[in-house]
Amino acid sequence: MSTHEQIYTAVLEGNAEAARKGVEAMLATNADPETLLHKALIPAMEEVGRRFECQEYYVPEMLIAARAMQAGLNVLRPLLAAQGAQPFGRAVLGTVQGDLHDIGKNLVGMMLEGAGFEVTDLGTDVPAAKFVEAAGKGADLLAMSALLTTTMTKMPGVIQALEQAGLRGKVKVMVGGAPLTEDFAHKIGADGYAPDASQAVALAKRLLDAASR
Repeated sequence: MSTHEQIYTAVLEGNAEAARKGVEAMLATNADPETLLHKALIPAMEEVGRRFECQEYYVPEMLIAARAMQAGLNVLRPLLAAQGAQPFGRAVLGTVQGDLHDIGKNLVGMMLEGAGFEVTDLGTDVPAAKFVEAAGKGADLLAMSALLTTTMTKMPGVIQALEQAGLRGKVKVMVGGAPLTEDFAHKIGADGYAPDASQAVALAKRLLDAASR
């Protein structure tokens, strides 16, 4: 088994230490950091997403796989930055004001990083102004999460704040969380809705692909 395959397998199995050591071993042989990202880590997370869609993996398996991917990516990140490697896109995400739930949001962030996005995670209880400030720093995508019916009502205000700041045409907006629906996303003017982390990655890619055409 090649080292690329070893890293790939380590991520699928959620073995963070093996993923990190595999990346370090490849770098010691002067392997290209960007190649490692695109040949080992990203394909592994794509397979994790496929297995989740097929119900071979569930949220716990996705979480440990994402953490293993993060262990490898943490080694690569400064090297990729030094090379000037371009991310697939720049995403800002957070849980809306009044909501402190973050497991789903964290998983989306890790999956987006595993797909090659540069992610800025604003955390929980994020007011509209903070979303707008972060989006104004060159974001392509803004992802909002809410787990409560009482806090999902904050999402329209964020979109309105983006419009008032003149950013709405520059940033794609996607939403997710247990009480949300596709219909709600459409009504508030979001560009898309994803019911889980795997579909969030696919949606993010579709939105940015469409924006680039």
